[in-house]
Amino acid sequence: MDRFADVTGDHQWIHLDPNKAAKGPYGTTVAHGYLVPSLVPMLLSEAARTEGLTAAINYGSNKVRCPALTPVNSQVRGMVELTELRRGPQGAQAVLRVTVERRGGDKPVCVAEVVAVLFE
Repeated sequence: MDRFADVTGDHQWIHLDPNKAAKGPYGTTVAHGYLVPSLVPMLLSEAARTEGLTAAINYGSNKVRCPALTPVNSQVRGMVELTELRRGPQGAQAVLRVTVERRGGDKPVCVAEVVAVLFE
């Protein structure tokens, strides 16, 4: 958390001060709002095969939502679903839905629709 806070400039106590956060609205420290979405590239690299491609380039996100908080030290897992694939003359554009859940949570901590350009 400290390193992410340093990189983003977000040093709010809700992320970094366990004593103050214990008395706060969530009873514990929680991950930064942008931390879980920043895990999407790593989750994609573990879930998607890129054999036969010369490159897979991040084109951006259509939508990113964090419907639930992620308490610090939570275990998370991601699931990736290919929702659209459009082939073009130089490759393809893939739209992927990435859903990140936390152990013990009742709803996702992040749902992102990301777009990648795939070059063959």
